[in-house]
Amino acid sequence: CLPGPPVPVKYQSLFLAISRGHAALLRASLIVLLLLWPRPSAGKKKLYIGALFPMSGGWPGGQACMPSAQMALDLVNNRSDILPDYELELIHYDSMCDPGEATKLLYDLLYTEPIKIVLMPGCSGVSTLVAEAARMWNLIVLSYGSSSPALSNRQRFPTFFRTHPSATLHNPTRVKLFKKWKWTRIATIQQTTEVFTSTLDDLEQRVKEAGIEISVRQSFLTDPAVAVKNLKRQDARIIVGLFYETEARKVFCEVFKEKLYGKKHVWFLIGWYADNWFKIKDPAINCTVENMTEAVEGHVTTEIVMLNPETVRGVSNMTSQEFLAALMSRLGGKNPEETGGFQEAPLAYDAVWALALALNKTVAPLKAKGRRLEDFNYNNHDITSEIYRALNTSSFEGVSGQVVFDAQGSRMAMTLIEQLQGGSYKKIGYYDSSQGNLSWFGNDVWIGKMDFMAPIAQLPVSVFVSCLPLTVGCMMALAAVFPLGIDGHHIQKSQFPVVCQFRLWLLGLGFSLAYGSMFTKIWWVHTLFTKKDEKKEKKKQHLEPWKLYATVGVLLAIDFLSLMIWQIVDPLHITKEKFTKEAPKEDLDVLIQPLLEHCSSKKMNTWLGVVYGYKGLLLLLGIFLAYETKSVSTEKINDHRAVGMAIYNVAVLCLITAPVTMILSSQQDASFAFASLAIVFSAYITLVVLFVPKMRRLITRGEWQSEQQDTLKTGSSTNNNDEEKSRQLERENRELQKIIQELRPSLKRSLSCRDSIRMETPVFLEKPDS
Repeated sequence: CLPGPPVPVKYQSLFLAISRGHAALLRASLIVLLLLWPRPSAGKKKLYIGALFPMSGGWPGGQACMPSAQMALDLVNNRSDILPDYELELIHYDSMCDPGEATKLLYDLLYTEPIKIVLMPGCSGVSTLVAEAARMWNLIVLSYGSSSPALSNRQRFPTFFRTHPSATLHNPTRVKLFKKWKWTRIATIQQTTEVFTSTLDDLEQRVKEAGIEISVRQSFLTDPAVAVKNLKRQDARIIVGLFYETEARKVFCEVFKEKLYGKKHVWFLIGWYADNWFKIKDPAINCTVENMTEAVEGHVTTEIVMLNPETVRGVSNMTSQEFLAALMSRLGGKNPEETGGFQEAPLAYDAVWALALALNKTVAPLKAKGRRLEDFNYNNHDITSEIYRALNTSSFEGVSGQVVFDAQGSRMAMTLIEQLQGGSYKKIGYYDSSQGNLSWFGNDVWIGKMDFMAPIAQLPVSVFVSCLPLTVGCMMALAAVFPLGIDGHHIQKSQFPVVCQFRLWLLGLGFSLAYGSMFTKIWWVHTLFTKKDEKKEKKKQHLEPWKLYATVGVLLAIDFLSLMIWQIVDPLHITKEKFTKEAPKEDLDVLIQPLLEHCSSKKMNTWLGVVYGYKGLLLLLGIFLAYETKSVSTEKINDHRAVGMAIYNVAVLCLITAPVTMILSSQQDASFAFASLAIVFSAYITLVVLFVPKMRRLITRGEWQSEQQDTLKTGSSTNNNDEEKSRQLERENRELQKIIQELRPSLKRSLSCRDSIRMETPVFLEKPDS
């Protein structure tokens, strides 16, 4: 007998000749056999990995994952500290992401020499088949591209591991976004496969716990046309799509035909498609690239983080960027967007490293038991158990991040949120489901109404008009409280006039900045949206920013000039008000003269009358404008009601405080308490009304905008624009009036003399939407 492994099938015919006594054929066969018989390497012993890479089909991930895995194998085999006595070799086939084809290939892998120590399947359908059968052969299965939640089942798949996280990891992110944007009804459409069915079952449970309803649930096998029509018929707006890339093109071709996209719709898709998946020419659809680009614009994707965002060198002594460069070189410059599985390539790379490290970890325990890795066969449970334990305790830094497996053998990872903007994907956030942390980027992802608390980079005019001067004005008014309480006991007598002027300027300019910004805002709203004639309507869209600057500047200039004239003509100085002398009870020979120091001038009442009169008119006018604009609804400015409330607050407190403090001028404690409390309350209430709701949303929801601004860049709120609707109806009314006027003479001529029809012009509502 010849030493070595069992005789392969292709050589069995040679040995058959022995039994038949064909000596000549036997001698020739022995010569050929000695030439072709596989000899063991003089150095390292080979360990074989059976892999299934889908090079085509629903997910052609093998196009990038196979070169990535081979690159990892080459590096492992060149390492002297990992499996120094062994060489890993990959035996791979194209599964076409088809379980039927994979069944045949699995049979070839198992019943064809050499023996494989581990199996590495790709997509979920194939992995389900392989993992369920592998335990019968005591084989460990390590997948690089399977996301089906059904695979997280240790009873059904006891030897299965995967470097690709479960698809259910997307669902906590989706639910987080639904709650963030306060969506309570969603729709779903799925391809009828186990991976998407189990993912959707998990999503349904999670949204139910979050108080969100799945109002429409559609599925399809190969043709999504009927399912998409049903979504349109049932007015689906927020839609979660679960399907492979090839089916995604079919779905969005139908979406384009049904016009199920645009501002009223938001699509959530899987993020592991190729970046240009919608631009790939597909004979299965009859839509152009332009049609597809229009239909997919603005959709949101959730994707497992598959490439380490940090620049660190992992176990392979390679950073994630160096890995990408090496992979591009191995792909021969092929466009990554046209290469299936390019995003999952780091997972295949780390899968090989996870396997190599696990096998390396088993060498010592096996040697202690008198076993070797090369002794593995499909009946050897002990070696399989050692490999399982080593993989189960894996923990290393790979190019895809930290590689750790949970109790079900699934990889743990963060989720990346992206949005298609202008035909390319842009990162908009990360979500860590284990910690519940949503990290939001500063990209221009959301659009909304013009809000005076918006970022300066986006709305510089509104920020200048409202946010900055309002805050500075409130700070100046609050700062004026301190000099209001200072008297001769705290400062020198010569410094007291300076304190008098200081608090006057703080109050005057602080009022102009804070109230002036609110007054400007409410005046703007009144000017733009309460005029009915066409001339004003035409001007609505062309308000020059300098007018807004000028309004605040004029109010500030008036205060500055009046205070300057007051200070020059009749400056404030100390005056002392004497009260009745008091005799202390202890000593009858001493009388106490109570004195009260005031900041006053020669014509104090005149100056106060001018200032109070001017500012009182501003307060009354502000109240009037706030009342007039309380029912205005517009997308451009959505915080004017809060500004109106702040104006009411300031006006009421000022109109009450001014006369009361004049009456209580001789009662210093009561006067100071009343004035300071009025200033503090008016400033803080204003800040609370305008800023606290926004700060609350910024902290809890990570956004600096009002509830009405929860809209995607390509998907605005489904509420109609009342202002636009009103203008449209008014135009239609005018057109109908013209048509009636044109038809009236002809109708009268066509009537009989005996008949008379009294025709009147219809009376149209002044507000068509009321």
